[in-house]
Amino acid sequence: MTSNAETYVEHVTGLMRDIQRDPEISRAAALFTETIARGGVIHAFGSGHSEAVAMEIAGRAGGLVPTNRLALRDIVLYGGAPRDELDRYDLERDPAVARTILEHAPVQEDDLFVIISNSGVNGVVVELATLVKQRGHSLVAITSRAHSDAVPPRHPSGRKLSDLADVVLDNRAPYGDSVLPLPDGGATAAVSTITSALLAQLVVTETVDNLIEAGQVPPVYLSANVPEGDAHNLKLEALYAGRLRRSA
Repeated sequence: MTSNAETYVEHVTGLMRDIQRDPEISRAAALFTETIARGGVIHAFGSGHSEAVAMEIAGRAGGLVPTNRLALRDIVLYGGAPRDELDRYDLERDPAVARTILEHAPVQEDDLFVIISNSGVNGVVVELATLVKQRGHSLVAITSRAHSDAVPPRHPSGRKLSDLADVVLDNRAPYGDSVLPLPDGGATAAVSTITSALLAQLVVTETVDNLIEAGQVPPVYLSANVPEGDAHNLKLEALYAGRLRRSA
């Protein structure tokens, strides 16, 4: 008898194989490569569990140095909002939050944005995507097309994240995210964090390959937990002084 754990692993493995063949990964990697080649920084934003995927892109071992993570808590850390604002149940649905985050972010003209949202419909991600495009930046979205297509928009414009991005990376998560049905209704075993993280890592890996093929040395982090890691990382971060956040 196959256990639920085995079924889950088989399901995720199938999604991962499908994702690996997605041509949009190369399109996203091309944007990453162009951004780094011209001295730009890649800004990643996700709220809720999607922030875990932003952390796969920004500031991690084996990842690209010119990366910056934006977050909902930036409205407190940099925007001066009171701490209890973060307790609002509807925070990620409020478009005004996106404006505050972007206004206080260290963004320059050549920078690229990656916005991660499984549903792709909440006010903060759609507003941030709208502002990013209005300011002329390229935008990569990581989202679930199945879930996004199945729910109504929450932004006043009636648009969704996938409507605004230059490249859309589909994490293949189903509507509701979880894949194992429960006897009394509902489901368990979510997949979006795993598949979205895979997409992020595949884009980074292909970007590094592109830079090497172009004769450039990729600016890649070493683990801070190896003896030479700190010195290596600080030297590369100094090239982007004032543009990277690592304390939040």
